[in-house]
Amino acid sequence: MDRIYLDHNATTPVDPAVVQAMEPYLREIFGNPSSVEHEDGHVAARAVATARVQVAEAIGARENEIIFTGSCTEADNLAIFGVARANPEKKHLVTTVIEHPAILEPARALEREGWRITFLPVDADGRVSVEVVAQSLCDDTALVSVMAANNEVGSLQPIGEIGALCAARDIIFHTDLAQVAACGDIDVERDNIHLASLSAHKAYGPKGIGALYVRSRRPRVKLAPMLFGGGQERGLRPGTLNTAGIVGMGAAMAIARKSAKAESARLSDLCSEFRDLLLAHVAGAVLNGHPTERLPNNLSFSIPGLEPLALMRSLRDHLSFSASSACATDKIETSHVLLAMFGDTERARGAFRIAPGRFTTEAQMRAAASLIIDQCALLRRSPPVPMQAIA
Repeated sequence: MDRIYLDHNATTPVDPAVVQAMEPYLREIFGNPSSVEHEDGHVAARAVATARVQVAEAIGARENEIIFTGSCTEADNLAIFGVARANPEKKHLVTTVIEHPAILEPARALEREGWRITFLPVDADGRVSVEVVAQSLCDDTALVSVMAANNEVGSLQPIGEIGALCAARDIIFHTDLAQVAACGDIDVERDNIHLASLSAHKAYGPKGIGALYVRSRRPRVKLAPMLFGGGQERGLRPGTLNTAGIVGMGAAMAIARKSAKAESARLSDLCSEFRDLLLAHVAGAVLNGHPTERLPNNLSFSIPGLEPLALMRSLRDHLSFSASSACATDKIETSHVLLAMFGDTERARGAFRIAPGRFTTEAQMRAAASLIIDQCALLRRSPPVPMQAIA
């Protein structure tokens, strides 16, 4: 059988329609979009402008509020450091303990510079309390940054309620939308979002391109640049624009906007059937993350007595999925997300993630469930595999 890819929270394949949209800009349309004085540059600039509109429309923004970046990580860094440098009179940042490292590491860097950082806890479902967010805010708070959905356990955060809190206190609110861009309901105006980071490759677009939404309406967000150069992207992200990547991101976001509702329902049905099969046939298996307020394409499980890396290794010829433990050289570390939810426990160490996507079929999901259920039974009857051997 062909390998089944179930790691769409890590990255997605590029949609064929996106490849088709990008191809002319990888071949014959090669002009620099900043060189608008001649036709080659003008054509490229028009393509960038179209993509900017497509990204803006997908999240309820204005086209002049979209800044293209090299990745969602860069967008996150620009949001955090940009606000910090533009608001030197305030020195307090609020975020959560389960954010992506692209948020946590800039926050720690600011902490070393004398900023006060509040890392909010989450509950056992991986969600932050709106009341706890409210209690953390003060006159010195410059920014609140809470991801829309967690990539590991799929839990959705109460973004609208947090945005309303920040709007009432005149505090800038940033959220990382990477995981919800492909099939989520996004409206930056409705949810009082002032800054939002986006990733193309999490939404069936190319790698190496992202975007930051920067609100231009009241309350208007001011950012200080991190890079300096030719002044592209309103001076916030100088450098020659990646026209083909930008076109691909625009196409991907336009497709997501049209298909999000139906695709969300389809993926939710696939995951519900997979979840029910696994929980019914694997004794002791538990679902991690909120049972209902979660991404439609994310399932995180922990199974007592089962090492997830051993499961991944035994099925690597058939399935691609993710474990909570990241292997790097000779060190294995349990995810900071699972540690925050469950502490240093077997449940935290033993989590793995299943994430179907746009091109995943019902037959593939059933086949994957059968393979995992059968392999769980085999591994539980075998002696534990030393962690060093798995690594």
